[in-house]
Parts: sequence; C-alpha cells; structure tokens
Amino acid sequence: MLAVIAVTRAEADQPQPTGPFILGYADQVSVAAGEELSFHVSGSGQSFDLVLERVGAERSKVFEKTKIACAAHPIPDRASSHGCNWPAAVTITVPRDWTSGYYEATLTLSTDDKPIRSTLFFIVRSPAPGESTKILLELGTNTYNAYSNWGGHSLYAYHDRDGLQGHRVSFDRPLHSLFSNWELPFVKWAEQNGYTLDYASNCDLEFHPEILKQYQLVLSVGHDEYWSSPMRDHLEQYIKEGGNVAFLSGNTCCWQVRSEDDGRALTCWKQSLNSDPLFRTGDPKLLSTAWSHHLIERPENQLTGVGFLWGGYHRSHGQFMDGPGSFEVHRPEHWLFKDTELKRGDRFGGEHSIVGYECDGCEIEWVDGLPNPTHRDGTPESFTILGTCQARWAPGDCLWYDRFPTDRVGNAVLGTYTQGGTVVSAGTTDWSHGLAGDDPHVVTITRNILDRLSAH
Repeated sequence: MLAVIAVTRAEADQPQPTGPFILGYADQVSVAAGEELSFHVSGSGQSFDLVLERVGAERSKVFEKTKIACAAHPIPDRASSHGCNWPAAVTITVPRDWTSGYYEATLTLSTDDKPIRSTLFFIVRSPAPGESTKILLELGTNTYNAYSNWGGHSLYAYHDRDGLQGHRVSFDRPLHSLFSNWELPFVKWAEQNGYTLDYASNCDLEFHPEILKQYQLVLSVGHDEYWSSPMRDHLEQYIKEGGNVAFLSGNTCCWQVRSEDDGRALTCWKQSLNSDPLFRTGDPKLLSTAWSHHLIERPENQLTGVGFLWGGYHRSHGQFMDGPGSFEVHRPEHWLFKDTELKRGDRFGGEHSIVGYECDGCEIEWVDGLPNPTHRDGTPESFTILGTCQARWAPGDCLWYDRFPTDRVGNAVLGTYTQGGTVVSAGTTDWSHGLAGDDPHVVTITRNILDRLSAH
C-alpha cells in the first residue's frame, strides 16, 4: 500500500526542466535589516554560486557566495497555487547598511558547456523608516505574482499550462518579476535626479502598515493591479490622517485579492466571482473580484480618484491603436503644471506614449468645454480633472461585468483630490515612459508632485 501511495505522489509531480537548470525563490517578499532571508533552490547540479545586487540607477553588488550545495527537488502538481516546499539552500541576515531597494539574486550553475543562470527578487525595507527620505515607493509585487505562470497557472488563461485561469497563486515558487517593465524606469530617473526613496512591497501595506506614518508621500508606479482589503484600509487611513499618495500608475487597485498562508499566497476569482467561497456564505465586501463590482460597492475611485470601469485601453488590446498617447491639458493654472508653460488644449507626452496599455478614468460631464467628475462612480467630491485621453475596454472584457455598456468610450484621467492628504492619479500604466525619454513636461510635472507632496 505504501508503494502505491509513493507512486501516486510521484506521478502527481510535474516534470523537471529539460537540460541543466537552477531555479529558486526567496521566503519573504520584503525584509528589514536584522531579519533573516532564505533562498530555496532546486538545481540539476551539486552546487551553485549566488550574487546579490541592488537594482536602481546602477547595479550594486552587496553579497557573493560560491559553491553552495543544492539538489533537484520535486515540482508539486499545485506548485503555482500552493508553492514548491523546497528546502532552504542558504540563509543570510540582512545587514543594516544595505540601502532600501529592489534586490536581485543571480543563481549560477556551472556546466561543461556554459553557465546556467536564473534570478529571483526581494525588497529591503529601511531599518529606520522615514529617516533618510519622506518618500516611500511601494512596488506592485502582487501583480508580479498574478502574472507569473511558473508551475502551471497564473491568474490568466492566455499562458496557462492547461489553458485555464488559476484562482490562487503562491509566492513560494520561481516568479517572473515585472519590476524592469514598470517601476525601474521611474527608479532610474528618480535616483539619477537626486531623489532618495525607501522601498516596500504590496504586502507591506497589509502586514507592516506602521511604516506608513513615517512618510509624507507614498508612490505607486506602473502596473499596481491587485490589492487586498487591508492594503486599502491602511492606505486610506493614511490619507485620511494627512498622508499624500501619487498613483503614477494605471489599472491600479482593479482586483481585490485575499492574502493566505501568512501572505505567501493570493486568492482572486476575478470574473468567476460566483465560484468564490464567499459568494454565498461570506462577506460580499471581501469577494475576490473587481473592486468596482456592484456587489462590493467599493470602487477604486474612492481611493485613487479614477478606475478601470471608466478607463480601458489606449494603444493596446486593439483599442485606439493610432491614438495620440498623450494627455490634453484642461486646467493649466493648476500647481501640477507649474513651470511647464502648457496651455489649455495643449497635449503632452505623446512622443513617448505616456498614455498607453491600461488606463483609469472617471465618469465625466462637460461644462463650458471643461471636464468635471459626476461623482456617481465614487470619485471624491474634491477631485479635479487636469488631463484626459480617450480609452476603451476591449469587447471581450465586457462579458464578465453584468452592468457594463459595451459601447462606452472612457478616458485616461490625470487628476487630483484632497481629503485629509492629497492624492494625485496619472491614470495610465505608462507615465514613466516620459521620464525614461526625458520628456520635459512629464519631468516637470513629476518633480512638482514629488517636491510638493513630500514636503508637507
């Protein structure tokens, strides 16, 4: 009987990679000085080399160790949803002199032909939050996990092992980081231009909210799509108490997730919300579907000022593929536009397509040629629309939301509101393209945001 069970378990494991391999993951998304961090590694050889680097305006090596013992470990059938459970190959204690930031570990396996390498990531928080800077950049690590299909499944069907959409994803597996896609262009610009940043992960907003009160400004950059209820609760409280937030991001806080396994896994049923165990027996406010869904009644507009229901795609997913990729200016006298010399009706950012991929907006009514929020969608009463660019959902997206008009044309909306603290939303994932391209208007506006909101 024992032999039968052993065979059944072995058959349930996924096949190992073909050819030489080295793979790993960290046991924490973020760590602070003095904390231990373990790397869980599986490889086809007997040992590997490890290099740790901070990735910012430059790459800085902080740690190196060679000939660390390893072995090949099973890949469980449910590795993508419940983790790999590989043993720790090496454990370090994070020194206090490591600068807060995004760190990459490079694993190298030596072979007869050529070295085999893979990478993993982790974030180092400041040992003294707010001491060296009043700006905190929280990275969209939940989104990295949601899009990773290693081990079989992500929260998307397009690259799934079985062509199905997963509803649970684990951090305890090799993940594909999206940092270089989204946050890195902003980080390079900021660090090259004299801005000191502290770093945190999505999960830190949930599990370490005490750090927020040490900062004047919290930043979300790029693609920050998956948020838990505690994340929102803590950031909304921070704003209420006078903290400032700049969402230089789009598709932000679109899906509600629930953290499980002490933050090592995320659950999100998305459009299949009637399969969520909470659908019939739990709190509907915690359903793991779109924050803007009428059953939750907590649209992301209430936090960011804008949302995906009134935005959509621009120059992506077949929508406005010949669009300008720029914002039209509506209220040039606003402090965001100080020193830009932009006038009403001017457009900016098109050369670098700062409006692109996924965009957030709000319901708009036009009065005397100027856009104003209706506030019916949850956008705060004090929200001011400063720039717009047309965006639209892809036709297939309309199928999962039962109250969406298929012919709606929305907008990416750049705007701001004050409700305790001040919140600025760019309404686009691609804002930092303008910083990477040194667009003078995008640079000036970004400086205005950082300088004003980090100072008080």
